[in-house]
Amino acid sequence: MKKNNLIIMGVLLVGVIAIVYSFIGQDDGSYEQKILKQREEKDHFMRTASDSPFALKVEDYSGLSYFPPDKKYRVTARIIPVENKKMIELGTSDGKTKRYMEYAHAEFSIDGVDQRLLMLEVMDMGPYRGTLFLAFGDETSTRETYGAGRYLDVKKPKGINTITLDFNEAYNPYCAYNETYSCPLPPPENLLTIPIYAGEKNYK
Repeated sequence: MKKNNLIIMGVLLVGVIAIVYSFIGQDDGSYEQKILKQREEKDHFMRTASDSPFALKVEDYSGLSYFPPDKKYRVTARIIPVENKKMIELGTSDGKTKRYMEYAHAEFSIDGVDQRLLMLEVMDMGPYRGTLFLAFGDETSTRETYGAGRYLDVKKPKGINTITLDFNEAYNPYCAYNETYSCPLPPPENLLTIPIYAGEKNYK
């Protein structure tokens, strides 16, 4: 009787493991499709929208380039609030400055290497006031990716001390395509010490 029970439990365990791995595979596939869908939608925007940076020269637009989606670069970061927050100024691509309020640090690890990014709060009056701004550079900057850094859209966490940073969604500021735009540069502490082979590459 005991032997039969062990056999049944073994069969059930194998079934559970198979189901789990099946869901994992589906999750990977659906995640990749989600990222590719976002990129298709952005391509459509770049080609057709009146507020696209290519609106006045659509014929010059040759499509954006990306690293393949890689879940390794979708990380959960610990949020470390900044104490005694202060206003800081970031230089911009056209030689000006833009002011932000310190908000929090995001700490995470990739390939066993600890990293830390400063998230800033937009203080300018307008629809983006109070939202977060995150610009970063890494060891791919000026080579595979835009030399003046890339951006990540992040939302203020509500009642939790972690945040998801998905570098597969990292994108270039508009000044990467059109020099008439003014784009804030990453703060010095946001220059990562590793390459981030994820997100958008250099244009052309």
